[in-house]
Amino acid sequence: MKIYEVIDFLERLVPLSSQESYDNGGLIVGNRNEQLTGTLICLDCTPEIVQEAIDTNCNLIIAHHPIVFKGLKKLTGSNYVEETVISCIKNNVALYAIHTSLDNYQYGVNRRIGEKLGLKNLRVLQPKKDVLCKLVIYTPKDKADELSSALFAIGAGKIGNYEECQFEVEGRGTFKPMKDSNPTEGEIGVRSIVEEVKLEYLVSTHSLKGVLSEMKRVHPYEEVAHDIIPLLNENQFEGSGMYGELENPMNELEFLSFLKDNFNCGAIRHTKLLEKKIKSVAFCGGSGSFLLPAAKRVKADVYVSADFKYHEFFDAEKDIVIADIGHYESEQFTVNLLADILNENFTNFALHLTGINTNPINYF
Repeated sequence: MKIYEVIDFLERLVPLSSQESYDNGGLIVGNRNEQLTGTLICLDCTPEIVQEAIDTNCNLIIAHHPIVFKGLKKLTGSNYVEETVISCIKNNVALYAIHTSLDNYQYGVNRRIGEKLGLKNLRVLQPKKDVLCKLVIYTPKDKADELSSALFAIGAGKIGNYEECQFEVEGRGTFKPMKDSNPTEGEIGVRSIVEEVKLEYLVSTHSLKGVLSEMKRVHPYEEVAHDIIPLLNENQFEGSGMYGELENPMNELEFLSFLKDNFNCGAIRHTKLLEKKIKSVAFCGGSGSFLLPAAKRVKADVYVSADFKYHEFFDAEKDIVIADIGHYESEQFTVNLLADILNENFTNFALHLTGINTNPINYF
């Protein structure tokens, strides 16, 4: 088995194009065509993690956070980032990062946090825009079913929890093949009239390239008449953070205690308690202060995230309780999430979860 087989699977499930513009996910170090000996999963990659991979005969590390986030101008081993990259190269260890794309994935980092919190009715807190389009195709009536089946198989026509969604209208199409054309039907220089079907599909922009390639492969015409229409609709199943409801409301101190125990927090920084029950919970793994307005908009009772700055706590404005549980603490279950995804789909390589706690923050 080659390294690229794991990478290609992950990128079909969680496309790199869904990551944020500032991110640097994907294969950072290594040759994707190398034979795979084993995979080590971690939250952060450090020199100690690379050594752990070597010790466990793993030549692929899958990390949540990209070790190279800003551009590297030299490789001298003068800091832990350079040291990590050099160690990977010297020991032929590939390093792959799956960061905000996994955060934005419907069944990714935040879904796992919601499950740990025992929440029901989980929804995306801030759905992504500009990631959907409508694909309109004109095809001969007798080829419509074959074309639809091929496009459904590659991801067209998926709306939330529904698949194979399509709208069609019958009509007549005309065309006149000109010199140098190679028509499937009709004659050069003669206008043809054909019974056609207009097919419409909702398509994620992440899968559009593959859908168009399949359309051209299956469609019987030399030139495929089609429209790609960008949509302003939000994708309710892709985006930042999530929110849901507790089965049984808790008082604020009870909830904070529950949070601390379930996420093994050294401490929780929080705003003033509002002396009300906690029912609706909004949350985001990692640095999530940018989603506070969204948490307030959905009228959550508490917003659980990390990396709030001093003045950002004032923005709660007695409308919501902010609970900052720590960056590592909020994302620690990502390792198990990735292991579950890979174990469900691969059985032919060794998979290891790191035994090293890479949290750089300690509590006294």
